Amino acid sequence: MDAEMIKRKATIINKAQLAPDIYRMSFETDLCKEAKPGQFVMVYPPDGAKLLGRPVCIATADEEKLDIVFRVIGKGTKEIAACNAGDVLFIEGPLGNGYPMGEDTVRDKSLVLLGGGLGAPSLLFLAKKLAEKDSQYRAYKSITAILGYRDRSLNHFLAEDFEKLGIKTIIATDDGSEGIHGNVIDAVKSKEIKADIICACGPMPMLSAVKKYAAENKAEAYISLEERMACGVGVCLGCVTKTVNKDLHSHVNNARVCTEGPVFNAIDVDI
Repeated sequence: MDAEMIKRKATIINKAQLAPDIYRMSFETDLCKEAKPGQFVMVYPPDGAKLLGRPVCIATADEEKLDIVFRVIGKGTKEIAACNAGDVLFIEGPLGNGYPMGEDTVRDKSLVLLGGGLGAPSLLFLAKKLAEKDSQYRAYKSITAILGYRDRSLNHFLAEDFEKLGIKTIIATDDGSEGIHGNVIDAVKSKEIKADIICACGPMPMLSAVKKYAAENKAEAYISLEERMACGVGVCLGCVTKTVNKDLHSHVNNARVCTEGPVFNAIDVDI
């Protein structure tokens, strides 16, 4: 983690509901001005009785603003979603490691971004960096985003954000109610999309399928794991994932998603 990690207050400047139980919040803060795509923040509910923050990936960030997109899944996220413009929350970050998308990594490569469920926000920050003029990220040959949803009731949230960046965006739904019928891998196969590098974020079954597909098609794959977290800084060991190789210090096949991840090379994790 290169950027300085710190906890501070941030003011909500905008809130929007994107789909049932899914919200986008913008904060006025320079906390994550040096954050990298794939990193996350811990957002603390306004109720001081809840001591632990909720991990949320960074959807976009610059020197003045931070955007997050999250789903209400419990009391903490419900309290955060109930906040409005003008309210102040504590935020800690940036945390974790992001996608290794430097110029040497992407030069002349075909990139495919695969987002399933709440995986799209993690990839939106990357897509924005890829689209910036005069950025080291622009050395790629082509880029395609494929976003998977349960059904059309989710309003293909964030898909328009990718399209506005000039990125070819394909939608897939599990029930076929919108776009391609199936998951993101089904869409890759249906459209016969060639990928040199895959960046993916989504539920574990999807990421396991991405790992398998990448191996079969000789593609590099970087996957962002979704895990429940408590501390977010590697102390509690509550978010470990199995790895192929043993850790040099603990001598076990484990890595902490919050610190060694959340983004891993797919060949390094046992999923």
